[in-house]
Amino acid sequence: MKNKNSALLFFATVVSVAILFTACRKINEATELGGGLIPPIDNINTFDTSIQVFTYNDTFGLATDSQYLGRSEEQFLGLINSDPFFGKTDARMFFEIKPALYGIYPFARKDSVKIDSIVLVLSYVETYGDTNTAQQIKVYEMDQTNNFKYDSAYLVRKENFTYNTSSPLNAGGIAATIFPRNLNDSVKAFQDTTVNQLRIKLDTNFARRLFNYDTSNAYKDDSAFRSKFKGFAVRSEGTGNAVMGFDLTNSAGTKLAIYYKTPKKGSTSFDSTNLYYFFFTTLSAAANYVKRDYINPMLGTMGDAVEDPIAYIQGSPGTFSKVQIPALANLSNKLIHRAELIVEQIYDPGLSDSTFYAPDVLYLDAYDPTITHHYKFRTIPYDLAYTPSGFDFVSFGCLPVNSKDALGNPIKVWKFNLSRYVQHILTKTQKLYDLRLFAPFTLNEQYGIPPGTDGTYPMFLNPTIAKGRIRVGGGNHPTQRMRLRLIYSKL
Repeated sequence: MKNKNSALLFFATVVSVAILFTACRKINEATELGGGLIPPIDNINTFDTSIQVFTYNDTFGLATDSQYLGRSEEQFLGLINSDPFFGKTDARMFFEIKPALYGIYPFARKDSVKIDSIVLVLSYVETYGDTNTAQQIKVYEMDQTNNFKYDSAYLVRKENFTYNTSSPLNAGGIAATIFPRNLNDSVKAFQDTTVNQLRIKLDTNFARRLFNYDTSNAYKDDSAFRSKFKGFAVRSEGTGNAVMGFDLTNSAGTKLAIYYKTPKKGSTSFDSTNLYYFFFTTLSAAANYVKRDYINPMLGTMGDAVEDPIAYIQGSPGTFSKVQIPALANLSNKLIHRAELIVEQIYDPGLSDSTFYAPDVLYLDAYDPTITHHYKFRTIPYDLAYTPSGFDFVSFGCLPVNSKDALGNPIKVWKFNLSRYVQHILTKTQKLYDLRLFAPFTLNEQYGIPPGTDGTYPMFLNPTIAKGRIRVGGGNHPTQRMRLRLIYSKL
């Protein structure tokens, strides 16, 4: 379920930090465009300068967002109602829970049973946001008209399914009130003591409906069951300031638990029993819908032609910043020792960054209008290396280092290595592209080293959707200015 590159990225972080400090030991960053001469290294006069960049915020819309989510990935549920910089988030889950076997009646008996309760159980993974604000969770039944398939992945930004919001399946029709902070507490239920669960009581009439099915209709096969019950839609309504992650593939933690009593033979008393007969099986479909609502006036300039002093970067489905470096087009040829795009976090004195923390990974790619298919982005030419282990995101600079701003506040800093790309621009062997800074979950990217043939490659960057956001300095920010730093020698 987790991103395949997580372990590799963690290990490589340590290595990259060591390399970074070793390589830069003799060089101090210039503070002005056309900065001064660095003391000679190996009798070569080396210069340090900063090139101005321009940044423009924008959002991914339905027409351009291709982020899909597989059913085995972590799914998110919840509301963020008051992120002071990024507005609101509404995460909803859709999934099927089915019998473990078909062709047999799953209960001990159909009649003369007493139903105690029916509980939808979801395996809890984590919370992103405020764990102390209550959320009201409601469960609905998906309409039979939905085309919900286990072998399909669904666009995260689009709510693909319909359900009747006037008839929740919750017990008494009342939302389950939960606090995210309590989801990792111990749970004690009949024959079930565990941790890390969200448990939502459903109406026992729904359980009775399941009892009344038989092997001639619902329990005959998967198609028959789907004709009776399409699946659950689960959402948070009302208050909330966090999204919660769940693992649907954990059959021990995600299930439909039905607690009931059967009459004892020859007696008027009953035996208590339970049935975890619905599991997330290989035939179960799942989808996650994440809606963003950028109501904050500070984001009102997104998508326009006015340069932005702050770049707003939010994880999938999120936002991006277009980065332009026009001065490179007219720069005379030089020997480039290092070219790096420096991206610095803007510290929030209101401490919202500790609640809504930064993405694990930022990524930089290039807009190439000559690409023939609709997705016209490619890796940065020459600088993002492809190895037998996959793309080398660490050496490219996708992981941050911890630093401090001028006032001593803790911030994160990214330094993207564009050395070969810039060198080829100066030698007129490479086009100058507009760049894009963002925090994707996954993507399929155009990759190739000129003059070789391009190919489309999958990339796995951040471990999940929905989490992570950060404000970084734009090209004209007064203190955390995004800039291209060049270390070069004259030819």
